[in-house]
Amino acid sequence: MHHLDLADGWTVVPADPSTVPAEIAAFGDLPASVPGSIHTDLLAARLIDDPYLDDNEALQSWIGRTDWTYSRVVEWVPDGSERQEIVFDGLDTVARIVLNGIELGNTRNMHRSFRFDVTDILRPGENDLTVEFSSPVRAADAASLALGYRPHVNHHPYNALRKMACSFGWDWGIDTATSGIWRPVRLESWSMARLAEVRVVATVENHVPIARIAAIVDVVDPEQLTLLVRVAGIETEVEVSSHGGLVELELAVPDAELWWPRGHGDQPLYDLQIELSGPGGTVDSHAHRVGFRSVRVDTAPDGEGTAPFTFIINGEVVLVRGANWIPDDAFPHRVDRARYARRLAQAEFAGINLIRVWGGGIYESDDFYAECDERGLLVWQDFALACAAYAEEDPLRSEIEAEAREAVVRLASHPSLVLLNGNNENIWGHQEWNWKLRLDGRTWGSYYYYEYFPALVEELAPQVAYTPGSPFSPDRDARQNDENQGSMHIWDLWNQKDYPHYRDYRPRFVAEFGWQGPPTWSTLTQSISDQPLTPESPGMLVHQKAMEGNVKLTDGLIPHFALPDDMADWHWAMSLNQAVAIRTGIEWFRSLTPWCSGTVVWQLNDSWPATSWSAVDGYERRKPLLFALRQAHAERLLTIQPSDDGFAVVALDDTAEPWVGELEIERIDVTGSVLASVVVPLSVAARDAVTVIVPDAIARSADPARELIVARFEGARALWFFADYRDGELAAPDVDVDAVRTVDGWVVEVSARSLVRELSLLVDRVDADAVVDDALVTLLPGETAVFTVVGAGDASEGDFAHPSVLRSANDLVSSRVLR
Repeated sequence: MHHLDLADGWTVVPADPSTVPAEIAAFGDLPASVPGSIHTDLLAARLIDDPYLDDNEALQSWIGRTDWTYSRVVEWVPDGSERQEIVFDGLDTVARIVLNGIELGNTRNMHRSFRFDVTDILRPGENDLTVEFSSPVRAADAASLALGYRPHVNHHPYNALRKMACSFGWDWGIDTATSGIWRPVRLESWSMARLAEVRVVATVENHVPIARIAAIVDVVDPEQLTLLVRVAGIETEVEVSSHGGLVELELAVPDAELWWPRGHGDQPLYDLQIELSGPGGTVDSHAHRVGFRSVRVDTAPDGEGTAPFTFIINGEVVLVRGANWIPDDAFPHRVDRARYARRLAQAEFAGINLIRVWGGGIYESDDFYAECDERGLLVWQDFALACAAYAEEDPLRSEIEAEAREAVVRLASHPSLVLLNGNNENIWGHQEWNWKLRLDGRTWGSYYYYEYFPALVEELAPQVAYTPGSPFSPDRDARQNDENQGSMHIWDLWNQKDYPHYRDYRPRFVAEFGWQGPPTWSTLTQSISDQPLTPESPGMLVHQKAMEGNVKLTDGLIPHFALPDDMADWHWAMSLNQAVAIRTGIEWFRSLTPWCSGTVVWQLNDSWPATSWSAVDGYERRKPLLFALRQAHAERLLTIQPSDDGFAVVALDDTAEPWVGELEIERIDVTGSVLASVVVPLSVAARDAVTVIVPDAIARSADPARELIVARFEGARALWFFADYRDGELAAPDVDVDAVRTVDGWVVEVSARSLVRELSLLVDRVDADAVVDDALVTLLPGETAVFTVVGAGDASEGDFAHPSVLRSANDLVSSRVLR
């Protein structure tokens, strides 16, 4: 098998120059990157400005309505191979492929690869290869008309075309309906036989690691063939029919160690080699890195109308601390292994142990799943259908079936992949969003979720759990977004209520919930040039995609803080409120352990710089929310929650060792004076939670504005303020700031003479690339917080005490006092 990379030498032109701006029509052949997209090609040639800046999104909408033609010359020297095939790993999306004037085929699916036999077309020397892309906007419109209207949540009928749904925009995403060769392309030359498909299942049965391999062999020259599989020092070999076809092998690997999620054990990975050989030696091979683990998601009813949603790995319950993942760039070809590594490292920093790949995006590249394998991050993978009804008729049906099969085959060998989920919110939408009336009898996708996908997973990846949709109830006839059964999505708080109402829910598992906040200040000002910059200035509104997003931000803030008039204070207030809202939700849901077995917050990342629900903004910077996740996801969490008896302290131990010691509970005032206290012995078993009712003498406050409850247990601390931020006695933050330069940056110590809530260093205001290790620290009088800053080498000591950098909740209530 020989591979000729066809990444270089491409150019692109508009199919009809009269449909594009004159300067682009006059440019001629535009150099094109592969993998790439037309937007990034135009950007590289400086023919458009960055789509992410200001209002360039609207100014560049013509790009998605234009047909584009990519071309290159393929120099080919015959090497004696019997078969030549051009392979496109990804074409976005509606394309006609032509070689030497002969049409190879037409494609309509971004999520698939395509292989074309060019044996009889390829000629020695120069060969003209062309890919003609049709406008995705017009193609989606035409496909919707042909299939018949079906409900969706966009201004484009994305559900009629197999293109990344959020390419057409979302309530957090830019509308960049692009085209291009977005994944690698190559010429494969081979003789005798090749491995057309390889499926690897690595699992554990009766405590023994098992590897099952199924290979489909294509043959052009019947010969005696053998297939060899080697893993962890074990190998086996079988003969292959001279006509090829399906070959299956099974290996017991008794000495292999089990792969565990992070926090539960190590992640041993083993090289699995597959070699197809003929009389002359190896003719094709595949390599995988596999880990051995068992997976089960327990959804068996455990009461009248109740059912859990519990991940069990290697027989051990895993309490999920998850985050939803969207494409990390609106142009996903720009996301490489290093960028995946940075983002997933941020997830680890936030205490996350599961990533849900949301169904409105893509099946990520192999690098993403390999990083998750190595880090012990569990992966919940949606099939790529989201927030819409999908036709069950061709041509859409065959495309969805083909892409799903290819995705499962490609991803199944990754030990991190523990759940394949049929869709995002489509069953819920059909139940509760008035779709049945609008569909008027048309199909909507149930065939995929209840028939095709589960059968596919059982055939190709039986070691991976499957659910029909999210939210999900194991009772198909029940309400799918039922808090008592399976998984649920909680969006009524962001849309209609205040975040303390998270405590109105007692869910078994929360797969989505979120609160908006702006990006970091540096990202905001680098992407929006409004003068003056205000919450409702033109660029801010372009980068706020949620319906009534700013109204909801305001409504969610005012119960806790007065609405600031200053833009810097507005930015800090909204950032802080986002963080506190999600911290409140997670701590409440975790306090319900084991009834509630996990949360998956919306969302970890962003695809561009925007006001959104993300914890990491579109320029990869940590928002305060990321630090709130780190706090709320602590393996050993101490939290104070309201209860029927007043207040309760919940100690949750999500480690393998018991948590034993003395629990100290106090009621103090804002000066630090102890008004009442109690000490009780406490023992929390591994992977368990214990609730302690706060005695009345502590739970009852005579002066709520000045008093709070403090709980301490073996290094952990929890606080409960009787009054909300704006109603409490929050004096000006009386602090000393001492910044000392280090080799890598700075150590900043902040010592408090008064109560300071949610103390944070917004270090990107000092240096856009600086990173701080902590935030949202509450200091009682006499306490000191130590922040480690990496970067900001050109800063001075005073920069870290500047009012725009050193922030707290106090700032939004009182004036500031700094020393």
